[in-house]
Amino acid sequence: MSDSVMTGPIRVLVVEDSEDQSALLRQNFERAGCIVTTVENAEQAIEAYRADPPELAVIDLVLPGMDGWELVERVRADLPDCAIAITSVLDAADFPAAEAILPKPFTGAEIRQVLKDTVPRWGS
Repeated sequence: MSDSVMTGPIRVLVVEDSEDQSALLRQNFERAGCIVTTVENAEQAIEAYRADPPELAVIDLVLPGMDGWELVERVRADLPDCAIAITSVLDAADFPAAEAILPKPFTGAEIRQVLKDTVPRWGS
């Protein structure tokens, strides 16, 4: 993505197996003007980002199948320009390295701050 200037709405991939949390993340990112793809597990996330690479991936750590830690490594390898935000109820000290953290429960203001911090063109 660094080779070209991105235009249009920010594309966000949400990887969250909780239906309620996924819906809340979608709603907040859409309110912030983003196009959101939600998936329930890492395998679906890989398919989704190969088809339409996001600028921000929001990854829950506790997922069925491949966990969030392994998915973060995959996203880093496959999409080096994609920002990553970790969302989890786990202790933030245990989170893998990421551009942002979004501990649960999160607020709309925290989601907008993640966008501001990780996707510089958001809000411009």
